[in-house]
Amino acid sequence: MKPKQIWANLAVKDVARTREFYTAIGFTSNEGDSKSNELCSFKIGESGFVVNIFSYQHFKDVAKDATPNLTGNNEVMFTLWADSRAEADAWATEVSQAGGTLLTQPTAFGPGYYGFDFADPDGHRWNVFNM
Repeated sequence: MKPKQIWANLAVKDVARTREFYTAIGFTSNEGDSKSNELCSFKIGESGFVVNIFSYQHFKDVAKDATPNLTGNNEVMFTLWADSRAEADAWATEVSQAGGTLLTQPTAFGPGYYGFDFADPDGHRWNVFNM
């Protein structure tokens, strides 16, 4: 198997709020001119990794055998690259101002590592690393 592309699909309680959050932290919209209350989409990073975000009900209807749990632990944690410690610190500020939750404060850990963990408004976990 040789997949041509990979993307993530996440379920959220409020698509409009989620759209505002990811726009505020600098993610690039992948929606064009049409905005829906059922889904939004973003391209992230230089490779254009796509994250599609669906309303909880829409996600549940499509993934008939899997009901997303928005209150438990996440199966996936996405990692974002920061070019410097200053950029990681700036991301932490943006995430907080946009309504995300810092799970850890930016800090050095391990040899050559610096960063922090955060959750979006629905609890999807991300981390930002400078290595």
